[in-house]
Amino acid sequence: MPYIWAKPDQPDTASPLDELHLWRHQSLQPRGFVWFIGLTFAFILMPLMAVLGSVVLWGLLPFLLLTLGAIWLALARSRRDAQVCEVLTLTRDHAHLIRRNPRGPDQEWDCNRYWVRPEIHAHGGPVPQYLTLSGGGRVVEIGAFLSEQERVALYGELVSALRH
Repeated sequence: MPYIWAKPDQPDTASPLDELHLWRHQSLQPRGFVWFIGLTFAFILMPLMAVLGSVVLWGLLPFLLLTLGAIWLALARSRRDAQVCEVLTLTRDHAHLIRRNPRGPDQEWDCNRYWVRPEIHAHGGPVPQYLTLSGGGRVVEIGAFLSEQERVALYGELVSALRH
């Protein structure tokens, strides 16, 4: 699952009791990115072998290299946009959620832990099984990038963590 609960070894009143880290799943890891670009480059070069030594090579080469560059940029942009991270910190008195966006400022939410209520909306949200936290006069989403099953499992874990 693309989230993990971290617990400090020796909590005191100022340190967090629980910390939840959520991140978006990355299907194409850096090593896979290198392999994909390398294989794409090799496959693009194959048709050029037939025109090696002719003027046609120089007519085709810029377009094939532009295609490879466009694929590189599109995959790099997609990877950058997917680097969303959410951290929910629970202390004895407070709940603090911070969402680190790939482009744009961080979003923060802070509330008294006693008033925090996790809610799951089966229908009517932007995604099925929409998971929110309410408290402090606001409702914030959490884990919108998770799958439906992951949001349902996270809901149960949030209810349990907030109860203690």
